[in-house]
Amino acid sequence: MSSNSNFKKQLSTKTPSNNKNSPFMTTKGKTPFHLVEMSPWPLLASMSIFNIPIGFVLFTRYHSMTLLLISMALTAYISALWWRDIIRESTFQGWHTTYVVKGLKLGMSLFIVSEVCFFFAFFWAYFHSSLVPAVEIGAVWPPKGVSPLNPFQVPLLNTSVLLLSGVSVTWAHHSIEEGKYNSSLQALLITSLLGIYFLYLQYGEYKETTFTIADSVYGSTFFMATGFHGLHVAVGTLFLIVCLYRLYSYHFSTTHHVGFLAAAWYWHFVDVVWLFLYISIYWWGS
Repeated sequence: MSSNSNFKKQLSTKTPSNNKNSPFMTTKGKTPFHLVEMSPWPLLASMSIFNIPIGFVLFTRYHSMTLLLISMALTAYISALWWRDIIRESTFQGWHTTYVVKGLKLGMSLFIVSEVCFFFAFFWAYFHSSLVPAVEIGAVWPPKGVSPLNPFQVPLLNTSVLLLSGVSVTWAHHSIEEGKYNSSLQALLITSLLGIYFLYLQYGEYKETTFTIADSVYGSTFFMATGFHGLHVAVGTLFLIVCLYRLYSYHFSTTHHVGFLAAAWYWHFVDVVWLFLYISIYWWGS
């Protein structure tokens, strides 16, 4: 059987049964939602995440990275185990009904909205400082002594890379919906590589800057906004690589690919944020 025919096979989604041991049964009867079993991952994940900011404080104050690295490694490991269970429930057990899928999409949408609020705060801080520069920085923007980056060099290349990655992830989405297995693999691989390339360029750009995060409000807002976006690109790239592996393993079908949809939405959000960053901080701010 060809790869495309394998790809087009629909994943079985179990219909809620009347069995008292069914994960869709409650004390009041049947429900269209999957009632998950007891899991240790939420508690363990919250404990490891709680230690990350503590480790960061220890790193900045005492230059000790032990707790920070251990907490980040534990968070990544626990998250992988948690997501492994979710993949088993959806792909192999078929517990993700239409209602569950709607809930997952709504949850991802609300998560992106919360991320918009994060970046809104950074843009607010930047424009508040740049439109009415304080006398402490010479009442000019950029502040005296700060040499902003040329927006038509690496930043423009980064913009082109992210825009191209947005095209390729859309290509992957349409290929999945049309059952074109090989095309979707190629497009998703290209998107992942472009994400890695963007991070490489961003790292090189940071090495070339003549200012640091401690150099006035310009350095603080610049590195907080672009660095936070870079973190999102790293997470989104990891998200896409996981989807690439799942696509290669035939976890997605033409009608059931919620994990990829979430990754694609997140990636488009990252693209849009970068456009605002480029226009406001790199181009207008220079």
